[in-house]
Amino acid sequence: MAARRGAELLRPPTSSGRATFLELFFDLAFVVALTRVSQRFADLSNDTGWALVAGFGRTLLLFLALWLIWSHTTWITSRYEPERSIIQAVVVGTMFASLVMAVALPRAFEERALPFVAAYLMVMVVRPLVIAAALRGHPRRLVPFRLAAWAAASTPLWLAGALGPDRLRLPLWSAALAVDYLAWGLGWPLPRLGASAVARWRIAGTHLADRHQQMFLIALGESILVIGTVFSGTDYSAERAAAFGVAFATSALLWRIYFHRAGLLLNEALGRAGMPGRLGTASERTHLLIVLSVLVTAVGYELVIHHPFGPPRPSWLLFVVGGPVLFLVARVRLEYEIFGRISRSRMIGLVALLLLTWALARWAPMVALSVVAGVLALVALLDALRSRGRPLEVPASPIGREAPADRDSEA
Repeated sequence: MAARRGAELLRPPTSSGRATFLELFFDLAFVVALTRVSQRFADLSNDTGWALVAGFGRTLLLFLALWLIWSHTTWITSRYEPERSIIQAVVVGTMFASLVMAVALPRAFEERALPFVAAYLMVMVVRPLVIAAALRGHPRRLVPFRLAAWAAASTPLWLAGALGPDRLRLPLWSAALAVDYLAWGLGWPLPRLGASAVARWRIAGTHLADRHQQMFLIALGESILVIGTVFSGTDYSAERAAAFGVAFATSALLWRIYFHRAGLLLNEALGRAGMPGRLGTASERTHLLIVLSVLVTAVGYELVIHHPFGPPRPSWLLFVVGGPVLFLVARVRLEYEIFGRISRSRMIGLVALLLLTWALARWAPMVALSVVAGVLALVALLDALRSRGRPLEVPASPIGREAPADRDSEA
């Protein structure tokens, strides 16, 4: 009887793959969070050497902690029925904790370390226990128990970093985050219980794809917000207006390149997969890189709009060129995940940007951004020429083709 009541929380096969309004509401907290991450990256624009590396590493760590919260929540709503009251309460509670993390993020390595960690641990430790209790006697309750156990194991590192000396915060939090990601990759193994690999979970694949696409659009929306906010807050000039236009064109090209074929067919690919959890795991890692690349690129927009023809600074290329390079790398990976092939157009763009980086270090930021936009336009043009007159392809992902015949009872 208890197992039957717990089973009511599971997503039925007939459940809609579309994200609920509550999930879209939940994403609003991450609009704030991604804006704060982008601003932390922008604050590094004048740093060089070790200061730049350390600052980038700290911001990347905070972004990865936020991503873990968002991604876990996405998997929860892909496994459990989001219309159930307990799941809705879990999502709203996670949203509040995420907002606390976003507010604390600008000074998370200073005086706001404890609020950031407290909110993170509330989600990572308490949330799975709530879900396990709601599942009652259902076999799946062992999965959230695993999550809570591993999160509890990394808790001392998080708290020691928050409460200890500032100089130890980065190494302690890096170790804690490594434990959390390693646990996820291994399936949170426990003695006697074994592991529960995410790749074998029963999920609504189309829902997971929908959420990944939406997070990409949120990141892209953050870049548009940066373009508008920065340009409206600076003194007008023809040079800044031109930088504004090129920045917008670059974001539009990122959207076009992402959704051309592979990005558009992500839902269908996950819906067709015999083991959608396996393809969903690969897609989640790819979208982590895609979202990060868009945030880094948005910092480049801010720098160029502020100083379109200022003196060249090699460190700025990390944002102006590095972001689009990372995007193309991730998009090549997505192409393979959906079609099992390497995208030649994106490889051409990637090689072109890498070869031009050395020369761009000597030119004004506006020139660098214009060259990036030109290369992305070339990639989009090659995509259009290749697909002209051809019907939309059928996904042929090499990932997750296997039939789920041997899944364990708690998957």
